[in-house]
Amino acid sequence: MPHVPNELKYTRDHEWVRVTRDGVVRVGITDHAQKELGDIVFAELPAKGTGLSAGEPFGTLESVKAVTEVYAPVSGEVTALNDELNDSPEMVNTEPYGDGWLIEIAFTDRSELDRLLDDDGYESYIREGAE
Repeated sequence: MPHVPNELKYTRDHEWVRVTRDGVVRVGITDHAQKELGDIVFAELPAKGTGLSAGEPFGTLESVKAVTEVYAPVSGEVTALNDELNDSPEMVNTEPYGDGWLIEIAFTDRSELDRLLDDDGYESYIREGAE
């Protein structure tokens, strides 16, 4: 079973969400997702100030296997992106819950966080073979 930290929230699209400060979340992809994708070679992320809607794509990750979209877990505005991924996209693989984060979002609706999965829910979702 992939590592699933209990302090995070998760989407059915395999993104994780960490509240970093009041009204702001940091977003990345899960350990399960990075293992499925294989070696990440490029990350295309939105510019700061980009408005996002929950469930909509905000960028892509390119691996040796495929290019896949990543989705906004909450609605809001991009306040930061992980510029280190420009030179070291492999951090998404080696540290998916740490230095391999993707973006930060100032979210507009706290209730959207309540719709995300907790660690137990996400683990069950993976076990069910969700794609």
